[in-house]
Order: sequence, then C-alpha cells, then structure tokens
Amino acid sequence: MASVPKVIKKVMPAVVSIVISKSLEEIEKELPQEMMTPFGGGPQLQIPDEAIDAHGMVKIGGGSGFIVDASGIILTNRHVVIDPNAEYTVVLDDGRKFKGEIMARDPIDDVAVLKVNAQKLPVVKLGDSSGIELGEGVIAVGNALGLFKNTVSTGIISGLSRSIKAATDPFHVQELRGLIQTDAAINPGNSGGPLVNMSGNAIGINTAIVFGAQNLGFSIPINAARRDLADVKKFGRIRRPLLGLRYITIDENMQEKMKLPVANGAIVLHQGPHSPAIIPNSPAHKAGIKEKDIILECNDQKITPEQTIQDLLEVMNVGDIMNLKVLRDNKELSLKIVLAERK
Repeated sequence: MASVPKVIKKVMPAVVSIVISKSLEEIEKELPQEMMTPFGGGPQLQIPDEAIDAHGMVKIGGGSGFIVDASGIILTNRHVVIDPNAEYTVVLDDGRKFKGEIMARDPIDDVAVLKVNAQKLPVVKLGDSSGIELGEGVIAVGNALGLFKNTVSTGIISGLSRSIKAATDPFHVQELRGLIQTDAAINPGNSGGPLVNMSGNAIGINTAIVFGAQNLGFSIPINAARRDLADVKKFGRIRRPLLGLRYITIDENMQEKMKLPVANGAIVLHQGPHSPAIIPNSPAHKAGIKEKDIILECNDQKITPEQTIQDLLEVMNVGDIMNLKVLRDNKELSLKIVLAERK
C-alpha cells in the first residue's frame, strides 16, 4: 500500500477540470420573463466584459472528472454536464485544453461519460467498490469550488449504501441510493472527481455534500460507472432497464397513514396529473400492473425501505425478467415483466 503522496502523484495527472460555458445569446434566451424590461425591451442582464471570452462565451460553472482510458474517455457526474446547450472544455493536469464531447449520461445514476480528442493520456485505474470496508482510507481529488485545481483531501469510508436526495439538475430532485459516505472533504467543484483507495484505484465518483454539515460527503460506487462504460463501448450508449411505474415504498408510517393491509412493499400510485402510475406501453403496463397494486416481492426478494424496487433494478439488465408478487384487493398475484430499455 502506497503512502498518500505516492498515491497523489499516481492519480493527479489523470484528474481533469471541466469548464462549463455558454454563449451570451443562449444565456439571454433562457432568462426568466421577470428579468425582461417593460415594453418589449431586452433582458436586464449585466455581464462584465472581462467575463466574456473572444468567442462570446461566458463561463457559468465548473466540475471535475478523471481519465479512465488512454484514448481520452473521461468519467464525471451527470449533473456536471447536464445542460445540453452548454459547451464543456476539459483542462488536463498539464494545462492542455480540449473540447469535451458527451458520449452518454446515465438516466438513473449521477454518472456521465465524456470523450476528448487526444491519445496516450494518463489514466486512473478502476477499483472494485463491492469489496470496500468501513474505515478504509480514501483520497478525494478534484477542482474545489471551481477555483482550486487539483485539491486533495484524505479521510476514511464512513458509511456504505447510503441514500440521499439531491438536485441533479436545476429543476429536479432525485434520490441517489447505494452511495459511499466519506469524511474526506468534498466541495462544490469536486463533483465528478475520483475517490481513490490507498492503492490509487478509483472506488467512487465524488458527487454530493450535505450543506451545513461537516465531513459528510458522498460518492457513486465505481462499479456503477464500470457498467456504464461497458455499455458505451458495446452499444454506443448507456442501456438501463425500464419497469414503467411510479410507486411509494411502504413503511409502518405509510401503512398507518394510508390504511394499508401490509407494512412493507411498494404501492403503485400516480404522482401528479402528468405523472401517471403506469407509463403507457411500458413493461409494467403490458404485464397488467394496476394503480394501487402493492408489489410485495421482486424475484423472491421482499421490498422494504432498505431494499427498494430501484435497488433490485440496479443489478438487472435490459431484457431480464422480473417476477413480481403483487397484492391486489387482498389477493396475491404473480406477474412477470420483461424489462425494456429506458429512453
């Protein structure tokens, strides 16, 4: 096991900064109506001249990433590169700059794959996140606050299989499950950088912090990114399975509140006028799932707050069969669903 300075020297050349830019015209288009001047005037937007580069682009944010293939393939967070109208510039450790091409964004996990037009680049080797242990030493590397390039912090693995709700884009909050918790300092801008073990192998992708708390950072397990990379290389895109229903996981409080017959499982419910319980023509629809059905088991495994339907989907592939035990009108049914590809 290498010392901390040796690990940093090994990893640092493959950690990149990602600069997010937009044209002035695009920024003005996206201004909310209340920022428009009366009588049809232009937007009330004042951007200093020094913030606009020679090509009319304005830096609007930054993040981190790391090279995982010498041909220029980079891992980062989906939320770092979520904006389809932005441009992404990848800055290597040696100062070279490349345009980042988005190869794929994972629709479920906070993972994205980029490509730059370069060869023979240094890489961070991928570890195995299935065998990590509490208390194991880790190092987080990234572009802290978008200002401090190649910031390094050390700590330990503080928790496993954590779940948090985080904003993965400006308009949506998503539950992220199965996360690695660490006390290594992760700051805004570190997102997308690697969490490495003391052998210098990436075991996670730094993704979130809890504001107002100290020493609470979270990383996506690297095995989720391994799967995404394999999909991109094989299919040219990330293929994630779709079930096609909306549900709420049941606990004792939910049972009492909704007067349900069971204290575990997942009840199928719509979540607003534009969020039906069953997505039309989805695998769940074709299998005959109905609103207010309670899914008790998936593939003989009980559904609980600790093991949700999403957790079980995480280890399944497009085309796999999911066998469900369903409670409908106090009768148990067995239904079979063939998972489709999420678009």
